[in-house]
Amino acid sequence: MNGAVGYTISALHSVIALALVLAAAYLFRRLARLIGQTGVVGEITLGLLAGPLVLAIGGAGAAETLLPADVLAVLQLCGHVGLVLFLVATAAELTASTVSLHGRGIAWVTAGALFPSLAAGAALAGWLLWLDDPNLRGDAPQPAFLIFITIALAVSAVPVLARIITDHGLTGTRAAKLSLSSAVVVDAIAWLLLGLAVGLAGTGTHAALTGILVLVGGLGTSLLLRRLLAAATVPPVLARHPYPVAVAVAAVALVAAHATESGGLTAISGAFLVGLCLPARDPWMASAVRRVNRVGTALLPAFFVATGLTVWTAQTTAVPWLIITAATVLAVAGKTLGSYVGARLAGETRHTARRVGVLLNARGLTEIALLQAGHAAGIVTGELYLALVVMALVTTAMTGWWLRLMDRRQQEPTAVAAHADTDPDRSPSRSGPTGRHIR
Repeated sequence: MNGAVGYTISALHSVIALALVLAAAYLFRRLARLIGQTGVVGEITLGLLAGPLVLAIGGAGAAETLLPADVLAVLQLCGHVGLVLFLVATAAELTASTVSLHGRGIAWVTAGALFPSLAAGAALAGWLLWLDDPNLRGDAPQPAFLIFITIALAVSAVPVLARIITDHGLTGTRAAKLSLSSAVVVDAIAWLLLGLAVGLAGTGTHAALTGILVLVGGLGTSLLLRRLLAAATVPPVLARHPYPVAVAVAAVALVAAHATESGGLTAISGAFLVGLCLPARDPWMASAVRRVNRVGTALLPAFFVATGLTVWTAQTTAVPWLIITAATVLAVAGKTLGSYVGARLAGETRHTARRVGVLLNARGLTEIALLQAGHAAGIVTGELYLALVVMALVTTAMTGWWLRLMDRRQQEPTAVAAHADTDPDRSPSRSGPTGRHIR
């Protein structure tokens, strides 16, 4: 009887905690949009502030009182379910993209977005190894640490990038197509290298290479299955009722995520492979994917908060301001300058190249997912995870503000010229007899 009562209380506590987290996430999303940011910026901020808020409210023992181990485990489970479902939808949307991945332009932009960012990440990794601070370095094998930190500055957030492009009216522009195409290629390379790093951190080189082969084989199989599903005849009942398809997709994704994680890879890898199987261009599957994405997006705040609490309540965790600054500067310089130079070498105008550099600097949830995989594998410590999450938040927040600043600067000369053309008091010395400006 006492066990049943305790279980009921724990379940009720978990439901209340999840409800409070989702309510706080709604508030932070609204606040983020009020200052011109995407909702995910508010959710990441909530995750970063959750630990300090709990500690400020009740001190060091507050976490165990407000969120005991069983309740925190429920939050973590809900958060990981949300992350898996979100990434399934993300991968499906990548296959549905109509952006072309061919041509000289995408090759140059991808090279500019990838190699300078990898160099910046390698510089950060080398500096961290030289500092040899156990709170930052941890005890992961050096090759795994080097690979992971090197790719940590290279990714771009395709879902957030697509939202930013839509919000700023850039859909269909040359800069948008180049940015999305490059981000897809760079992120695919980053996920493969992440599998290598996680393998090296676990059971060694042989297992890491085996994991890479599994991922490459899984990628080919996923694309083949997508073609088969796209060519299959869909029963009309599934087209009219997408909920059973959405439930099936979610169930397969969760099983695949568990299987890849049990096999020494990451749950994220399984989620992506399932997402790549889905012919999301077809209306019947697109409707199911939207519903999977809706559930995943709703549960993501639990992932941010649970991870933030885990990091902040660790006794060794402090705010590594120097590492935050260095990581942010290197990330911004590597991505924006590299992408700009790549776009210019491809023959793009300065205006398009600047937009490409700014857009690809957004890291968002893709970066957080990669960092979570590294943290779960023991590659990055709590302090380094915190530093890189702040870097992801800052670079993502910069993107919207930077684009608005560029738009404002572009509009000012246009407004001045329009005012001069309609101003009846313009100087006669600058105009001819017909009122036209003399060149």
